[in-house]
Amino acid sequence: MMRWQPRRYDDKLGFVSALAADLIELLAPAPGERVLDVGCGTGDLAHRIAQRGAEVVGIDISPEMVAMARSKYPHIRFEVADAQDYRSDGSFDAVFSNAALHWMRKPRQVLESVRSALRPGGRFVAEFGGKGNVHSISRALEVVLARRGVDAHERNPWYYPSLGEYATLLEAAGFQVVYASHFDRPTPLPDGDLGLDHWLETFAQPFLLGLPPGEVAQVKAEIKDLLRPELFRDGTWVADYRRLRVAAVLAG
Repeated sequence: MMRWQPRRYDDKLGFVSALAADLIELLAPAPGERVLDVGCGTGDLAHRIAQRGAEVVGIDISPEMVAMARSKYPHIRFEVADAQDYRSDGSFDAVFSNAALHWMRKPRQVLESVRSALRPGGRFVAEFGGKGNVHSISRALEVVLARRGVDAHERNPWYYPSLGEYATLLEAAGFQVVYASHFDRPTPLPDGDLGLDHWLETFAQPFLLGLPPGEVAQVKAEIKDLLRPELFRDGTWVADYRRLRVAAVLAG
């Protein structure tokens, strides 16, 4: 299982939440609504939704992330839960998720959890990695790990569907898709040349498991050598993000 480091996440990778401002606009939470935040991380977006007057419950599989969220926002309810088997009482007006669903390899089960949480007519708004997300970074991981006899495909923790694939899953789960977009979003990583190191240390953990610390450092160096001509621009690493954004309504 991934071991998330919430302080590093907030300090070095805070862009994940910062880039979701317009996703909250798409959600359009209203005062008095109940909203479930799936994959809430350290709680920043749950807090922003609560500032709109909604009652928010955040869930995340990481105890470390939930503990940080509770310490930052004690007025919001946060729970440790796996969205792939989470069940609620169907009393939420909306379910929201940012940058989390691509960590869940059982999308049908996730949508069952979302469906169980929503009242009839409730809405689901989410953004996550779509087909082609971090393609160049993934390819570099494959090449560098193959030099060591490691098959990166076997360690891949991510689910990056196409728009058509995910819209089909939503419809099969009883949702009407009202908005869907699959788009490139080149994303600058903070901290200069160390930006990609922070990204790899956090998001590529499953690929690096079992390697000695010295070997991990060498793997990162080789990945950066491969990617520098393409993704390092004016002193900043720019991750080749490709995102999928959807809004859907549960049939009444």
